Amino acid sequence: MSVLISPAELKSLLAGDNAPRILDVRWRPIAPNGQPDYVSGHLPGAVYVDLETELAFRGARSEGRHPLPPIDLLQSAVRRWGISDDDLVVVYDDHKSIAASRAWWVLRHAGLTNVRILDGALSGWRAAGGKLEAGTPLVRPGTATLSYGALPVADIADIEGFAISRALLDARATEHFHGLPDIGEPKGGHIPGALSVPTQFNIDEDGSFKSRKQLSARFQALGLDPHVPVAVYCTSGIAAAHTVVALEIAGFRSALFAGSWSQWVNTPVPTGQAGAGLLGVA
Repeated sequence: MSVLISPAELKSLLAGDNAPRILDVRWRPIAPNGQPDYVSGHLPGAVYVDLETELAFRGARSEGRHPLPPIDLLQSAVRRWGISDDDLVVVYDDHKSIAASRAWWVLRHAGLTNVRILDGALSGWRAAGGKLEAGTPLVRPGTATLSYGALPVADIADIEGFAISRALLDARATEHFHGLPDIGEPKGGHIPGALSVPTQFNIDEDGSFKSRKQLSARFQALGLDPHVPVAVYCTSGIAAAHTVVALEIAGFRSALFAGSWSQWVNTPVPTGQAGAGLLGVA
C-alpha cells in the first residue's frame, strides 16, 4: 500500500461518497501550535491534531521530549477525530510533511492500516487548485481500536547494536550532527557510529518526496542494505519519522528511535563530538 497520496487523487476521493478522514498536523519546533493557522484555512473536513499533546506525551526528561502517548489517550483522540478501523486517513502539514510523517508513523504503529501522507503538503494542495475552508467542522466520533506494535521501534538499549552495524541514521541537520546544540538541547554531537542523513534531502524543491528510485539510490550510496534493519533518530522523534517514511518508499524497513537525541543526551552514554566525520565515531 502506498505511503503517499497526490493532491489530484485526494481531490477525486473528496468528490466521492466515501471521503477519507483528513488530519491537519501543522507544527514546527519554534511554533508548535498550528491551530490558529488551521482555523484560518484547512483542507475540507480536516480535523486539527496537536502534535505536542496528542501525538506525543510529556513524560520524564529521560524519555526524551516527544515520547509516544499512552495508547488509551491516543485511542481517545483518534476516535474524537472521527476515525474508525477501516477508514482511509490522510495526514498533512504545511512544512515539508515532517509533522505529518510523525502522525503517519504513530497511527500506523498503533494499528491503523490505511494512513497516507498528502505529498507536497499544504503548498502542493494549493498549487493543484485544492480548496480550503475555515473554521472547525463537526465530527462524528469514530470507533477505532488501537494497539502499539505494528511498526518496528528501537529503544535506547538497541542503539549500540545498530551503530556497530553501521545501520543507525541521524536525520538532523549536519550542523547538529557535528556539534551545534539543537533547540532545547544541552549539547550537540551525535550517537557514536551514526550516519548523517539529513531529512531535507528526502524531498524535492516543491516539498514532495523524491521518487522511489532516487531515495533507494541515496540510501544504497550510504552502504545500506534493504535486507538489513536500520534505526533512525533525530532530535526528539519527529523528523526521524520523515526519514522512516523515505526509507519505506525506497523499500527499506526501519525502526524509529522515538526518544532520539533528546533521550540519548539525557542518559549517561557516550556522544560523538564535532569533527568526528560522517560516521560519527567518537
